[in-house]
Amino acid sequence: MSTPFTTLASRAAPLLEDNIDTDIIIPSREMKTTGKTGLAAGLFAGRRYTEGRTENPGFVLNRARYRDAAILLAGANFGCGSSREHAVWALAEHGIRAVIAPSFSPIFAGNAVRGGVLPLVLPRAAVDVIAAHDAPVHIDLPAQFVTAGATIFRFEINAEAKAMLVGGLDAIDLTLQSAATIAAWHDRNRSLRPWVYLGTRRADTQGDSR
Repeated sequence: MSTPFTTLASRAAPLLEDNIDTDIIIPSREMKTTGKTGLAAGLFAGRRYTEGRTENPGFVLNRARYRDAAILLAGANFGCGSSREHAVWALAEHGIRAVIAPSFSPIFAGNAVRGGVLPLVLPRAAVDVIAAHDAPVHIDLPAQFVTAGATIFRFEINAEAKAMLVGGLDAIDLTLQSAATIAAWHDRNRSLRPWVYLGTRRADTQGDSR
């Protein structure tokens, strides 16, 4: 499970480039763990640091106003390239809870939802307006709108993805919410088609005997 996402207020760090791939988000050399932690330092490592691991002052996340930004603004096709989940894990551990972009790689978007990061799609013109807004931006996921000053943008999101983010659920958690319904279906099916479960019973019995 991840931290539930309902509302968020933060400055939005502008990285307005198209086709930012997962190797830019976290280079393969920075993936030194198979877990979800210990990756934040490698986020955008090829751009955040110069030689000798010195911070690059020109990179957006190193600027004082965006160091604590929980929203990242990007161009089209964000998260393209490899399917590495580490890209989402690095963003989340750094504190990024939402990425606003005109489009996302579908695999990255799915990983983001499962990792508790909102992949929020808005037209490029809207992203540009938000980037020019010199104050915190507000995201209301249940109501599905973004507010930048007096300007409000409505966004769409898949119902299942929304439920997972608002509830802080992964795919297994989401399925378990229907556990009672699933069990009831099996009970009905077992009475209607008992032969389907014969092999399962034999396997269970053999397993118990061992």
